[in-house]
Amino acid sequence: MGERQYYRPIVQSDALRPEGAVSLAGGPLWFDRVEIMRRGQMGGLVPARDVPADVLRWLSAQRAPICGLDWTRPRLLGVVNVTPDSFSDGGRFFQASSAVEHGVALVAAGADILDVGGESTRPGAQEVAVDDEIARVVPVIEGLRTAGLRVPISVDTRKAEVARAALAAGADLVNDVSAFAFDPDMAGVVARLGAPVCLMHARGTPETMQKDPRYDNVVLDVYDALEARIRLAEAAGIARDRILVDPGIGFGKTQAHNLALIRALGLFHGLGCPILLGVSRKRFIGTIGGEPEASRRAPGSIAVGLAGLAQGVQMLRVHDIRETRQAVLLWQAAVGVTHIEG
Repeated sequence: MGERQYYRPIVQSDALRPEGAVSLAGGPLWFDRVEIMRRGQMGGLVPARDVPADVLRWLSAQRAPICGLDWTRPRLLGVVNVTPDSFSDGGRFFQASSAVEHGVALVAAGADILDVGGESTRPGAQEVAVDDEIARVVPVIEGLRTAGLRVPISVDTRKAEVARAALAAGADLVNDVSAFAFDPDMAGVVARLGAPVCLMHARGTPETMQKDPRYDNVVLDVYDALEARIRLAEAAGIARDRILVDPGIGFGKTQAHNLALIRALGLFHGLGCPILLGVSRKRFIGTIGGEPEASRRAPGSIAVGLAGLAQGVQMLRVHDIRETRQAVLLWQAAVGVTHIEG
């Protein structure tokens, strides 16, 4: 067999759409050309009509709603860190009452879904015991529901017992930054409880992931790894229409790796799942943008997030919801995509 070929759609939004153009993931963006990517070789452009039918089907098929959220517009996942050592907010919301108040404010500002996490996954962070993590996230999830919030809630955890407790407390989705690699019981728990899941690519653990990460080809290596994790999830009984994928910006990647993945995000539509992009306040944004303080990286985070939306990313994981929502609404208006609110 020859070298495997990968297909990256060249995503467009212009209203002047040529004959033969294909809708990307059933949304308003489209493509009529595709870059063929191979390991160790330069890519080349081919018309969309020359893409194999099975690949074209994954690239073009409308994604099913997850947690009641459809993909007619970009979705914003608001971050609620219930940790004392978060890189982004320094433990401001470690107390359950503060975290609940913060979550309510994020929804009022435009968050479509909340992501509650009780274990920091910043570079160098130490693992948190299961009982401690449960004690952090469950009261917050319960508090958000008691406060009357009906938006979906994601639990950001690598551990099956934490996921089980969070789902019982009112969470809807499991966001596993290890893509089932950390806890061998996680896939079975998610499958049995019928929850959707986000599978994120990471190399190593938070303690080790930024110690000289290397790839043969970061874009294709991450694609292959996510494809393998999707197959594992399906084998466990989790249907592909219950899976989001996340390329894991900053998780075992250098700045060059991060930028290569961001430039090639369109490729990941070939996995047939909605794409979640988490770049908010990350270190490479501070490095490039000259901002050492994580809480002041909203402009850079928004810039990279909009670059992701231009390639059809369906959801952004965001700290600065109000500012990002405003930027997304203006981006939609400027490029002429539909479903503009307000």
